[in-house]
Amino acid sequence: MAETAKKYDRFSKIYDSFESLMERRAFSKYRKKALRLAKGKVLEVGVGTGKNLPYYPKGVEVIGIDFSKGMLEKADRRRKELGLENVKLMLMDAQNLEFEDNTFDTVVSTFVFCTVPDPIKGLKEVYRVLKPGGKAIFLEHMKSESKLLNIPLYLMDPITKALVGTSMVRETQKNIEKAGFKIEKVENLFFDIVRLIIATK
Repeated sequence: MAETAKKYDRFSKIYDSFESLMERRAFSKYRKKALRLAKGKVLEVGVGTGKNLPYYPKGVEVIGIDFSKGMLEKADRRRKELGLENVKLMLMDAQNLEFEDNTFDTVVSTFVFCTVPDPIKGLKEVYRVLKPGGKAIFLEHMKSESKLLNIPLYLMDPITKALVGTSMVRETQKNIEKAGFKIEKVENLFFDIVRLIIATK
């Protein structure tokens, strides 16, 4: 985990520029769709540079965590620029959340569980801190059900793993179920590679 965090610390300097085209053309729309569902006390796992912060509904209380100091510094800058007093940022590992059981009404994860070294452990931690009946909002990219669509993902996988520890071929929907969640809804946003998954405890 420490090695992956170091990669993100280095990558944080160019992260937003690196993703800017995808963000403008698709990801920002996906974020808006996902974040409007957040309610109450919210945990954002893997807040990164704070790309979700502009899209949270008014009235929610957000704690955003990340394992990279470099990413959190960018997120804090964005938080200040947006004047968000309802957002707190903390350095923390998704695999070892420092919160009591049943703390949050909503947990949000956007493009995170492709990178968490032990995704099941991280997802079980998310499950633990979510209140019974609370919602988990996962906006994630993952392995497709189509062998044809998986060809470019497998070709990209060694590159993204070496760069930032990200796997392009994780079976994240199955991992969410393995962690104990009940999936309420799945919406395919870019074929079935990018999915919006709503789950409950």
